Amino acid sequence: MTYVGRSVRRREDPPLLRGAGRFLDDLDLEGVAHLAFVRSPHAHARITAMDLEPARKAAGVIAVVSAADLDPFPPLGLVRAFEGMVLPPMTFLAADVVRAQGTPVAAVVAESAALAADAAAAVWIDYAPLPGVAEADAALAPGAPPVVGGDSNRSFTYSVRAGDPARAFAAAARVVGVDVRQSRLAGVPLEPRGVAARWDGQALTVWSSTQVPHRIRDELARLLGLPTERVRVIAPDVGGGFGVKGGPYREEIIIPWLARRLGRPLKWISTRVEDLVTTHHGRGSVSHGELAVAADGAILGLRARILCPLGPHVGYTAAGTPRNHVRCLPGPYAIGDVDIEASGAFTTTPTIGPYRGAGRPEAAFLIERLVDEAARALGLDPADMRRRNLVPPERFPFATATGQSYDSGDYPAMLDRALAAIDYPALRRTQAERRARGEIVGIGLAVYVEPSALGWESGLVRVEADGHVTAVTGSSAHGQGHETTFAQVLADRLAVEPDAITVRHGDTAAIATGVGTFGSRSVALGGGALAHAADAVVAKARRLAARLLEAHGDDVRLTPAGFGVAGVPDRVVRWSDVARLAWQGPLPSGEERGLEASHVLAPEHEVWSGGAAAAVVSIERETGRWELERLVWIDDAGTIVNPLLADGQLEGSLAQAWGQITMEAIRFDRDGHLLTGTLMDYAMPRADDVPRAEIHHAHSPTPRNPLGAKGLGEAGNIGVPPAVVNAVVDALAPLGVRHLDMPLTPESIWRAMRHR
Repeated sequence: MTYVGRSVRRREDPPLLRGAGRFLDDLDLEGVAHLAFVRSPHAHARITAMDLEPARKAAGVIAVVSAADLDPFPPLGLVRAFEGMVLPPMTFLAADVVRAQGTPVAAVVAESAALAADAAAAVWIDYAPLPGVAEADAALAPGAPPVVGGDSNRSFTYSVRAGDPARAFAAAARVVGVDVRQSRLAGVPLEPRGVAARWDGQALTVWSSTQVPHRIRDELARLLGLPTERVRVIAPDVGGGFGVKGGPYREEIIIPWLARRLGRPLKWISTRVEDLVTTHHGRGSVSHGELAVAADGAILGLRARILCPLGPHVGYTAAGTPRNHVRCLPGPYAIGDVDIEASGAFTTTPTIGPYRGAGRPEAAFLIERLVDEAARALGLDPADMRRRNLVPPERFPFATATGQSYDSGDYPAMLDRALAAIDYPALRRTQAERRARGEIVGIGLAVYVEPSALGWESGLVRVEADGHVTAVTGSSAHGQGHETTFAQVLADRLAVEPDAITVRHGDTAAIATGVGTFGSRSVALGGGALAHAADAVVAKARRLAARLLEAHGDDVRLTPAGFGVAGVPDRVVRWSDVARLAWQGPLPSGEERGLEASHVLAPEHEVWSGGAAAAVVSIERETGRWELERLVWIDDAGTIVNPLLADGQLEGSLAQAWGQITMEAIRFDRDGHLLTGTLMDYAMPRADDVPRAEIHHAHSPTPRNPLGAKGLGEAGNIGVPPAVVNAVVDALAPLGVRHLDMPLTPESIWRAMRHR
């Protein structure tokens, strides 16, 4: 059976295309009431007075609650990445001070969503505005207004130093530097966040548009003082996540708490405007990087200082982004002497957290811009500069200066494949000819790494009494195609057709433990856990088949027809025969009833994908309008289970990368008020905006999971932006332009050409 490696269409798609999906707002809960939040219009203000009575008297209102009505919850947990972090508690409902626009101050429950919204509008609150601060560097500047009290807006400083960077910089022939300001981005999933909850007197059932139902369950149980077995969290069809649904928000606590208090099922569906101001943003860091280079192009050392905005508190998964920014900075290069420091700053803006890539794109962008600047300073071709410093394949597994372990790959070969595919020597000759005619054209390169499969994941495989296979995974899909790819993995492992396999996910009642889906981890960890569980099921089934076949277990073979005896092709028992024995007996001595196995896969190290990209751009001199003429892209994700779905993931990440490159940017005023709070103001690419990439694959299977699989879901966000920006800077270099931040709008390029 060789289903792994086949391009199979997603089995999830037919009901979605027919409009038969079951998203959170499709839930029809009997007796459900609806909730609306009263949210602060101010980024930073003191609440001086509040009157809830007009809302309580409004039609259809069931309850209006403020901070004074809440139980004293413990602080919301978070994924801690650094020691000594300053962690101000997140306010579930603000009582005295609001520290970000969109902070909820009251919650209104009514018989319909419209009545709840009308009543929320009747709540009267008086605010005394306070000065705020929107950017991380401004928040840490002398004299910045305090966000959370104390004498500093700093939450943490995380440093990694290895080798002797001072010696490396002292010995350098040249030192080059780049300042990068990453635009803040909104995740904008097709389905905004939403929560529904029902309390039956004994147990709590919560539906959430989330990537991580087990995380939600565990936090809910802890904060509400319930045993985990009395809390069930279900993620129905989830319309996109991209990292912004990767942890619990305050709404996922308040709504279940209110459902239990009122004895009524409750539902809250975020509006798009709410989503843009309350769902955490991504990116936003400000960084300065320096490379020390020898005269021959060898990179001697790396220095970086990174400032990351946080919002008024540290979100559940917020620390992962600066951690990734730091640990991914060596990228694919063998740099032994590094001095890297990241700091997190409190700001009066919505919180920051992971967004597709979560620190990986920021690191790749900084190092790749630095490598291009070093090549320009030394008069070297950017391709040659990279070749001289890439980690060679013979050094794998490779220990980086920031403490990471790269498992497998061939970065020089991928760069060479990209250069060959785009015909790099001819391209440079053509560029010189076009420049001689007055055209503005540029070529950009990037080589990148992508860590994935962090942590652990669970899987369970059960062969039912009729021979049908049920697989349950702790990985929770939101569009990736788990039901298709996991069925392909198990079809090979069990020698059955994929149609004989049902894959379940997104329900904490179906599998006791799980982590969820983020960081390109699902196939490597979720698929790997299921593969191990399937192998255990096969091992038991072989023993039972030996009983039915009256053969020695060592002679029993798994075949597409079932289980047979080596050398005796006509002696076969089917999976259903073995499963019936397992569930109904009589069982051989020492065997437990049933035919199922579970596994938790927890590798010692992550897996590291990689890739290379080459881009060609041309720029219109009079307007700054620019065009991507070609994009060649090589990605190495090890073993690919489904090439069709893999390319879909790459194309999806390209679309989101293109948004960052060309148009997307969250904008604030100085105090932190959102200026791009609707899709009329926050530009996003349409299908006809996204360019075509010439995608190629390399395959270096990892030894760190049974499938040899690595991640690829974030590759476009990591590798494409630096290649394209390097191409634009290369085009503008004859005009004296050294660097441009994204988004690359025609206006920003036009101004760079004239105000260099």
